[in-house]
Amino acid sequence: MLRDLLRGDDQARAAAQVVSHVAPDILVLQGVDYDAELRTLTALREVIGTVGWRFPHVFALPPNTGVQTGLDMNGDGRLGGPADAQGYGRFRGADGMAILSKWPIILSEVQDHSDLLWRALPRADLPKRDGTPFPSEAAQASQRLSSVGHWVVPIAHPDGVVTIMAFAAGPPVFDGPEDRNGLRNADEIRFWQVYLGGEFGAPPKSRFVIAGNANLDPDNGEGRRDAIADLIRDPSLQDPLRDAGPTVDWPEPTPGDLRVSYVLPSADWTVENAGVFWPREGARDHDLLVYDETAASRHRLVWVDIGF
Repeated sequence: MLRDLLRGDDQARAAAQVVSHVAPDILVLQGVDYDAELRTLTALREVIGTVGWRFPHVFALPPNTGVQTGLDMNGDGRLGGPADAQGYGRFRGADGMAILSKWPIILSEVQDHSDLLWRALPRADLPKRDGTPFPSEAAQASQRLSSVGHWVVPIAHPDGVVTIMAFAAGPPVFDGPEDRNGLRNADEIRFWQVYLGGEFGAPPKSRFVIAGNANLDPDNGEGRRDAIADLIRDPSLQDPLRDAGPTVDWPEPTPGDLRVSYVLPSADWTVENAGVFWPREGARDHDLLVYDETAASRHRLVWVDIGF
């Protein structure tokens, strides 16, 4: 990704146009390659800046993507493939998460739950085949819950701390009858309710936002849809986009356009407005979705305006 950004990448330019148009104060991104010095993220920040919107602060942690285990994690009988990493990835750091912010990140208070073992999640629902752990007991003893990561990131807004809870769940498909990916996706989403219930220490009591790609629609598509339905109905949260429709432009008829990305403020926020940036062809601002005929992303930007 850094190589493409330095060459001048049309997709990054298209995404930058969308970001600049919507003008968020805090931006949670998916699919950003990670490197230890955050050169890739900084280069992307600069691309966004060239079209008029600047973020003084950037943040990312190492994702689980591409972290090889030395084990057969998907049960295909082979080792060393992208699916044998802690999170699917062809190289370490591929397709990670990132946060860009107008205000400083309180680094000393960041929590990273990305190394939590799946089996350590209370009431974890682990895959089995013929009554035995799938793909193996050794794999389950090594498997982390997070496909990419689960972060709790406090940001120093002038009126008080804003805590961003960021995640990117793996897709609940591309597996067999044991439903390994479906079960993991559901538990990645359920993590937040476990966390908010205080089972991993004291969670923020107020002013937080869960933001990320759950890869799951509460009403349509494959997967254990009750997992995301339960999260968005949690009384500690509010769902300002309940009736906003899909957030991703996938091929029809399958999987089709689905709601998979979420911004869920805690119940104590005042929600002033919310939407999905998806102007249809012929509509005002539709041209912002493309740059030199290159789409910004299949996923559309989900935004929520909130106030203290």
